[in-house]
Amino acid sequence: MKASRPALRTPRSLIRPIIRRLHGYIPGEQPKIKDLIKLNTNENSYPPSPKVLAAIKEAIDGRLRLYPNPTAQLLREDLARFHGCEASNIIVGNGSDELLAIATRAFVEPDRSVLARCEAREGASALKAGVTARSTVQFFTPSYSLYPVLAEIHGARTNAVPLARDFGLPTTQQLRREKIWDFHAALSFITTPNAPSGRGYSTTELAALCDAQRGVTILDEAYVDFASENALELGLKHPHVLIARTFSKAYSLCFQRVGYFVGHPELIAALDKVRDSYNVNGLGQIAAQATLGALAYYKGNFRKIIATRERFSLELTQLGFDVFPSQTNFMLMRPPRFAAREWLDRLRSEKILVRWFNTPEVVNYLRVTVGTDVEADAMLRAAKRILRALG
Repeated sequence: MKASRPALRTPRSLIRPIIRRLHGYIPGEQPKIKDLIKLNTNENSYPPSPKVLAAIKEAIDGRLRLYPNPTAQLLREDLARFHGCEASNIIVGNGSDELLAIATRAFVEPDRSVLARCEAREGASALKAGVTARSTVQFFTPSYSLYPVLAEIHGARTNAVPLARDFGLPTTQQLRREKIWDFHAALSFITTPNAPSGRGYSTTELAALCDAQRGVTILDEAYVDFASENALELGLKHPHVLIARTFSKAYSLCFQRVGYFVGHPELIAALDKVRDSYNVNGLGQIAAQATLGALAYYKGNFRKIIATRERFSLELTQLGFDVFPSQTNFMLMRPPRFAAREWLDRLRSEKILVRWFNTPEVVNYLRVTVGTDVEADAMLRAAKRILRALG
């Protein structure tokens, strides 16, 4: 009797059900349009320090054929001196996004009931298991839209908790009373200052929340250099708190992709086990080290961006925009006269690119990067032309 041939597999059948159903993270648009003023992805409009550019150029030599230092050891030592801690308190990643993904894999157990529900929808047999805190990734909303994507890829349970209407943090008392926050969640992400609102949070209120947490808590400080406070001390004080930082936003190194965590050596060592070998490219390591040697240059840029932010906010408010106070290099605003989605298109026709999110909490708002004074003035002129055209 002839053996039956196995059924032909389709590419779709080879993909995990949870990935087939996944809505991936959508990054900000990166168009190549001549003379476009790009205010949609919160890049720093000021270039890196000349010292950084010189260091990168000098490193373009025979070293390119060699692997970089696998742990970014020299950069970690420089960061440790900068933050007043030990190199063992720091791990460096291919942007902070890589480290957020590593943390999800290191600290969160996949939830079999989540996987089972997805398999059941795909026609596979369901597995029976309970949902536990060890499988929960939680975050406030709105915040960085990568968090739920990382959780879903991992097969974790998500707990999205709304911020206050003004994007403020609920108090621990509120969270306990309303029973909406899991203080035992395996991993909690808190974006501070918040994105996309730009709202800053005090160290005092963050400390209260960290004190109450029992699982790993990541304070994602991507924009902290534009804020009046930072929470680094909490990462060095608490064994369950990690501080996420990046060289992208404030330090003009988006292209190089360098980020890092600061926290307890045991958490850092666990992350290091999950980290890919040679995960941070050599030029990125050199650029980040040179950045730490040119801090006066960057602090000058921070002051310029903050001054532009305050003036830009005031002048937009005078045009009828409802602008939220910001502690970042961007602002969230409700535009006047017509919908935010239409403003997005009209500004684009004026060669001004801003960001609009089709999510309920912020669908009526635009997020606008604070660039240079020249870029801010260009958007103000475009907004005035749009409003004048309406009569």
